[in-house]
Amino acid sequence: MTTSIACDVLVVGGGNAAMAAALSARDHGASVIVVERAPRFYRGGNSRHTRDFRIMHTRTTEHMLDVYPPEEFLDDLRRVAGGEMDEELARLVVERSEGLPMWLSQQGVRWQEPLSGTLHLARTNLFMLGGGRAMMNAYYRTAEKKGIQIWYEAMVEDIEVTAGVFGGAQIRRGGEVCLVRASAVVFAAGGYEANIDWLRQHWGDAADNFVIRGTRYNQGNVIDLLLAAGATPIGHPRAFHAVAVDGRAPKFDGGIVTRLDSVPFGIVINLDCERFYDEGEDFWPKRYAIWGGLIARQQEQVAYSIIDSKVIDKFMPSVFPPMMAHSIADLAMQLGLDADRVQATVDAYNAAVQPGNFRPDALDDCHTVGIDPPKSHWAQRIDTPPFYAYPLRAGITFTYRGVRIQRDARVQLVGGDAMGNVFAAAKWWRAMCYAEAISRLWSDDGRGFWQDRRGGSSSCRTMN
Repeated sequence: MTTSIACDVLVVGGGNAAMAAALSARDHGASVIVVERAPRFYRGGNSRHTRDFRIMHTRTTEHMLDVYPPEEFLDDLRRVAGGEMDEELARLVVERSEGLPMWLSQQGVRWQEPLSGTLHLARTNLFMLGGGRAMMNAYYRTAEKKGIQIWYEAMVEDIEVTAGVFGGAQIRRGGEVCLVRASAVVFAAGGYEANIDWLRQHWGDAADNFVIRGTRYNQGNVIDLLLAAGATPIGHPRAFHAVAVDGRAPKFDGGIVTRLDSVPFGIVINLDCERFYDEGEDFWPKRYAIWGGLIARQQEQVAYSIIDSKVIDKFMPSVFPPMMAHSIADLAMQLGLDADRVQATVDAYNAAVQPGNFRPDALDDCHTVGIDPPKSHWAQRIDTPPFYAYPLRAGITFTYRGVRIQRDARVQLVGGDAMGNVFAAAKWWRAMCYAEAISRLWSDDGRGFWQDRRGGSSSCRTMN
C-alpha cells in the first residue's frame, strides 16, 4: 500500500536554493517537506562546495570593501552570459542581492573577511565563515528548529500536474513509495551534470573525460518530469558552466579546492603543446568560467598550466601540489609532452612579452605583441626556475538545460502561461531572490497561498 502524506509546500532538492525556499515558506506559516536525494552526509548539493555570494552593495561593510553598484553587476552578468540573459530576472537578482546578508545571518550563516590575491573578490563577493558546508549546516539546523521535515535518500519518481496545477509527487524513500500531496511545490533539484550518459548524448566520448565538481546526485530526472508536464525548456542541452580544475581531481565531489587559479599568471597549452586562448583577457573572476569549456574542446579534454617561480605565490593553489622542474624540458617530460615543442612555445611567448608594470591586482600593461592568441594582461617571461605545471581538465559545475520561470518564480508552460502552484529556484546564487518572490504568493492576503487552496490547514499529516 502506498502511503499518502499532505503538506502545504513540497520542496524538491536540498541545496541553497531549496533550503532558502523551504525556510521562506516556513516563516510564512506553511508546513514544509524537503526531499533530498542524497544521504545526510552529502546533503546540500553543490552548495556545500561554495564559499561566497556575489552581492550588490552601495556602501562599504564589515566584510566587503568599497561599493559594487547594480549596473556594474548587471554588466558583469551580461559579459559572462555572452549577451544571452533574461534581463528582467537578472535585474531582480541584482537588486535583491543587497538584502541577502541580513536574511542569511538570520538563518545562522556567519561571514568572514574576503580573500585576497588572484580572485579580486574583496569588493564584489561575501564569504561564508566555514564555506558552503557550514552554510548548509546552518540552514539545516534552522530548518529542523522550525519544524521542517527533511527526507534524506528520497527521490521524486513522478509528478502529477494537470492543466498547470500540481497535485502530488510520487517519492521513493528507502524501499517505500509515498504519494505527497501539496498545495505548492518548489523544484530546486539542480541540473544533470552528474548524469554521464546524458552528457555523452551531447558531447560523445568527451563526456567520459569531464570532471564533475559537485554532487553525484544531480541526475536531471526532475527536469525531464517538468518538461513532460508541459514546462517551457530553456538553455541548450549541450551547454554547461565549467572551470579549469586540477587534472588529478576525483571524478565527483572534488569541489572548489580542485579549481586552478594559476591561468592568468602563465600560459596554458594543449596536447599539441600550443596555446589556444588569451590567459590574461580580464580579471580572473570574470573569465574563469570560460576555461572549462575551452578545455572541453581540446584533444582528450586536457590542458596544462605552466608558470615560473615569480608567480607561484600569487594565486590560490589546488589541493594537489604542482609538478616542478628546473628546466622547461624536464617539466615537459613530467607532463608526457614533447620537450622541444613545449620549449618552442615558451620561447615564442617569452619573445612576445613587452616590458610593463606587473600588477596582480589590476588590469596591468603587461602584454604580448606578435603572437596569436595574444595575452592582454599579466604577461611576464617564463624564465625563472624552478618551473611549475598543473594538469587541467574541464570541471563541470552545473548544466544550463532547465525550465523557464517567470518573475514570481512560477514555472512557465509552453503556451506562455504560468503553472498555478509550481515554482522553480535556479542556480544557487539566485535562490534567495526567487524565494522572496515565492514567499509573496504564499502570504497573499495575510492568510497564505496554501490556505486559499486547502481551506486553512497548515499541518503535515499522514493518510491511509
